[in-house]
Amino acid sequence: MKVALQLILIFAGGIVAAQSTDTLIYAEGKITNINTKEPVTARISYQSLPYGSKVGMLNGSSFSFPLFDNEKYSITIEAPGFAPAKYMLDPAAATNRRVIRDVELGLPSSASKAAETAHTAGKVMRLDALLFQQGKARIDPQSFDELDAVAKMLQDNPDMIIQLEGHTDFRGDPKLNMKLSQERVDAVRTYLLAKKVAKNKVKTKAFGGTVPLSMENTEEAHTMNRRVEVRILEN
Repeated sequence: MKVALQLILIFAGGIVAAQSTDTLIYAEGKITNINTKEPVTARISYQSLPYGSKVGMLNGSSFSFPLFDNEKYSITIEAPGFAPAKYMLDPAAATNRRVIRDVELGLPSSASKAAETAHTAGKVMRLDALLFQQGKARIDPQSFDELDAVAKMLQDNPDMIIQLEGHTDFRGDPKLNMKLSQERVDAVRTYLLAKKVAKNKVKTKAFGGTVPLSMENTEEAHTMNRRVEVRILEN
């Protein structure tokens, strides 16, 4: 007689789920260098959507973890010398109870290389590695390297003035979205000023959910819409 095993999740709040291994869907993938195709050892962090009630972290050049309760998950892959990658994993796309997502990591984002390149007025750079706690304006420490690069860009270009532009997704209360996007760009400005950037070099503007990059009602689109961008006003 076949006996189905069960996995039980235990978090800070206690036992939250029990699920048969016969019904679990797994996310799996390999992490490689986009240019050389060689494996890259990275930190893989993931959380269930939309509330992050189930979270986990792995290290290595591949990953495998269960998508409990058939929930969607976000996954972030970070490795030194590479731009971070962030994706949404949907159990609805599973084949043979597997959601395969191989990840190719490329060079750092333009913002991370800001100090090395010349920039003209009007150019806009998205801070791809900038992360906040969900629904809050608290900057995740993983973001500090990219913000340090922005600070260095401003220090190396005495005439440069930038505008930090905050965006949320378009769901929820528009007033609260506008408030959150303002609080987030204010937090970034405060960080830059703490790095000895002059006050008059950093302006802010909040857009809330009024300028989405995508109108699709998917978690991947909503994640893409939540962003902070750097607009060069003068240089």
